Amino acid sequence: MPPCRRRIQVTGIVQGVGFRPFVYNLAREFKLTGFVNNHSAGVTIEAEGEPEALVLFERELAARHPPLAVIDEITSLEIVPGGDRSFVIQASATAAWESTPVSPDIATCDDCLRELNDPADRRFAYPFINCTNCGPRFTIIRDLPYDRPATTMAAFSMCSHCNAEYHDPRNRRFHAQPNACPVCGPSVAMNSLPQARSRLAKGEILAVKGIGGFHLVCDATNEGALNRLRERKNRFEQPFAVMARDLDAVRRFAEVADEEARLLTGRQRPIVLLRKSAHGVLSELVAPGNGYVGVMLPYSPLHHLLLGENPLVMTSANPSGEPIVRENDEAFTRLSSIADAFLTHNRDIEVVCDDSVVRTFEGWEMPLRRSRGYAPFPVRWRRQTPSILAVGAELKSTFCITRQPFAYVSQHIGDMGTLETQQAFEKALNHMLTLFRVEPERVICDLHPGYQSSQWAEQFAKLRGVPLLKVQHHHAHVASLLADAELPFETPMIGITFDGTGYGTDGAIWGGEVLIVRGLEFERFAHLQYVPLAGGDESVRTPGRAALSHLHAGGISWDADLPCVNHFSSIELGVLSRQLERKLNCVLSSSMGRLFDAVASLLGVRQRVNYEGQAAIELEFLASTGTPRSYPTSIAEGEPVIIDPAPTLRLILEDLHASIPKQDIAAGFHEAVANWILSISVLARERKNLNVVGLSGGVFQNMLLLKRTTYLLRKSGFKVVVHRAIPPNDGGLSLGQAALASLFD
Repeated sequence: MPPCRRRIQVTGIVQGVGFRPFVYNLAREFKLTGFVNNHSAGVTIEAEGEPEALVLFERELAARHPPLAVIDEITSLEIVPGGDRSFVIQASATAAWESTPVSPDIATCDDCLRELNDPADRRFAYPFINCTNCGPRFTIIRDLPYDRPATTMAAFSMCSHCNAEYHDPRNRRFHAQPNACPVCGPSVAMNSLPQARSRLAKGEILAVKGIGGFHLVCDATNEGALNRLRERKNRFEQPFAVMARDLDAVRRFAEVADEEARLLTGRQRPIVLLRKSAHGVLSELVAPGNGYVGVMLPYSPLHHLLLGENPLVMTSANPSGEPIVRENDEAFTRLSSIADAFLTHNRDIEVVCDDSVVRTFEGWEMPLRRSRGYAPFPVRWRRQTPSILAVGAELKSTFCITRQPFAYVSQHIGDMGTLETQQAFEKALNHMLTLFRVEPERVICDLHPGYQSSQWAEQFAKLRGVPLLKVQHHHAHVASLLADAELPFETPMIGITFDGTGYGTDGAIWGGEVLIVRGLEFERFAHLQYVPLAGGDESVRTPGRAALSHLHAGGISWDADLPCVNHFSSIELGVLSRQLERKLNCVLSSSMGRLFDAVASLLGVRQRVNYEGQAAIELEFLASTGTPRSYPTSIAEGEPVIIDPAPTLRLILEDLHASIPKQDIAAGFHEAVANWILSISVLARERKNLNVVGLSGGVFQNMLLLKRTTYLLRKSGFKVVVHRAIPPNDGGLSLGQAALASLFD
């Protein structure tokens, strides 16, 4: 039988993951000739040989692809045989407007770790060891196709040994673009890693350049070092992330369930929030007053070489809310007042990428910050739409760009209130627009007129001459759930969206919302009772103000023995009382986030916060140790339905005065909120004939509330949709905005 030839196109994450070497070896296994190459839209294969061999070859392409590859589609077309005498890897081809997904950065693989620790290996203790199965990807890519000249490794010419590996099909570094060794590759600037370890052991603070930016590093068991780090960074209570050598080291200070162990050891290596052990080795200064600690395992060879017996604090080198420092000169300038020494290297970081943060829910990961290890992995985009740019919200900033068949949500960028973050936003956006060959044809932003992201979007749309769309904050949260779950964006849903702040269509601050969403249309079916918050944003920083505002709105007296009353002087209390009575400098709010703050204040958990969500986090931990009290649901039926928290607050105060354990009261409040959600959902099902409930917004980062709510809803027959791939907080908002933009005619 004469030979046949087929042209096979493969799309997905198929560059930078060892796909071409895999194809090469597979073709040789089936005695095929032809070629494989990268191009801007994926991988092209032309394979020639016996028809049966070609059938098996195509089948094995999908079945045996490299572990880091994610195949989206394989198409095949029979073409005229070319008479090739061998199978080769061709030079990559570039087309102006083709694009393909890019692999995130991947943790060091076991094979590289064995070499790293082998004194006989030529890469022994080399901080930049990698292969086709691991190492930097997204943070070093400047353009596609993914070849060395289009990365920050272009500055390093391979030595003869590395070059031989690169061209050897039997070697796992065959066409590994960051391939390098101590002779020809990047190097660290400090005299030696042992010197760095010695400085850490002495209690010094190091600024360490990693894959996606700098970390500030110190011994997590050394209280003196931690005190100095907190003082120098002016970060007195916000938890620090910790890196430990392995799972056994983590278990010395934290509880690790099976699904948490899987996440810790996975190739993404995120920060995983774990419950602290009762008598762990960590200093309390790592996460003061917090029952949880963020933990990660080393994901770069440099980290493996730096770690010893003790865990290390590994916190982003940036002022709060701003982008992480990435360049050496920038680090010396911005971090010289914090760090005692610098461990830098000479491989450029093209893309800033902070560490990802996740929690576990029902055996799945729920991202709280989606960045290194995950970005820019795309979400499937099944609608045929013009290219969209969605700019997200103000806090936890991300953007989203779309190009069929994908939506790309950016890495975590920061809070858009600073010039540095806005500049980082633009740099990251320009990089991804170039990388994925996107020219936005419509732009979408939040309704809030004061958001820097909204103002930026207006200017961008005007300069580009493209339409600008605006959508309500909580509507976008519900749409983000639909996109996350890969459901049609028109799917009707009861959307429970609980967070701290979102601009409402009536000009008030929303945040305790139950929406009936049908595509572009939404109805505000229910919400938390409006409360005038004294001082507006000051109530965000001071839960005591939120508590007094809620008590005043509910007609509940400010008893002198309440923690929130004791927090303020008599003069301050008088000013606050007059403010609330006269509604001076007060903002109407239906925020569930502020209600959690208020309850935390009433229980004496927290009167002023030093970082976002602090009061709610501490309240959740307190509640996790309690037996729930029973607080009745208080709902006023109407249009919209009103959830009135005042009766629950009165019962909480009665329990406080009766010396009921605070953990039981906190657990009872969580139970009450879950029951509010259930009651409203049942009412919405009866009135609107809907049975799908989505849970979104930053409040649903609270695992205690999320678990209880999903249990009650499912028990009552509801289908419940929760976040899996993107955060429930504002870090996922840009995807929801893009989903809504796709529905506009």
